[in-house]
Amino acid sequence: MNLLELVEAGAERLAAAGVSFGHGTVDAFDEAAWLVLWMLQLPIDRLDDHARRPVTPAEQTAVEALLDKRIATRQPAAYLTREAWLQGVPFYVDERVIVPRSFIAELLADGSIDPWLSDRTRQVLDLCTGNGSLAVLAAMAYPDVLVDAADISLDALEVARINVGKHGLEERISVHPSDGLQALPGPYDLILCNPPYVSEGSMGALPPEYLAEPRLALAGGPDGMDFIRGLLRDAPSRMGPDAVLVLEIGNERDHFEAAFPQLEAVWLETSAGEDQVLLLTREALLSQG
Repeated sequence: MNLLELVEAGAERLAAAGVSFGHGTVDAFDEAAWLVLWMLQLPIDRLDDHARRPVTPAEQTAVEALLDKRIATRQPAAYLTREAWLQGVPFYVDERVIVPRSFIAELLADGSIDPWLSDRTRQVLDLCTGNGSLAVLAAMAYPDVLVDAADISLDALEVARINVGKHGLEERISVHPSDGLQALPGPYDLILCNPPYVSEGSMGALPPEYLAEPRLALAGGPDGMDFIRGLLRDAPSRMGPDAVLVLEIGNERDHFEAAFPQLEAVWLETSAGEDQVLLLTREALLSQG
């Protein structure tokens, strides 16, 4: 058996078991490729280069054991590999944090936020930082800024510190415990936030892979807007005059617009469309009815 055949066999097993994806992969084949390449200590983006590589019986046994664990536990693959990738950048993850997958990462990488920034943009906040991935990507995208990475979860902040160190950004990223904006005086020129926004109805429909993640980082109350209400109330006092807030709300746009009907938001295009991430100026936040 060669490596590609092992991947294809693994994909058939994952599909037959009915596992769910969305934590870095979109289907059974991609997930099987990730697990096989990781187990064989090969680059996860080099399947084609190694497709015909023979697989030893011992390697096949190890891969099958990993697939068994993935199917039996229904944990995201990233928890099994202790690694996730976002915009081509590797991050450490474990069960203390959700698996990083924010669409804000795309906007940092492709420059979509840049028109709202200037050469005076110096202070950035990544609120609800989780494993610190957006803080790291922001520091990489904007070499002249300083970043505060904040979260209410002390466990999550331990993971964030690992990733700040992993990428050698200790001098530019500071990690802070904070309940929302409570411990963060600002002012900030840019606030990034991928908060808990999943509504009760949506939480009830999540597959086990998502329920394996910390509920604190997902559940946003009856309409998903519990955290966001406080954030939008408090944010202007932490923002500089020209600052903007970039906020991810996932599939809860209807709930967001119902909760903030007077708020003038700029919806930003991502690979998932124009319903996932929005941008708010300080002026818009101050003028909402």
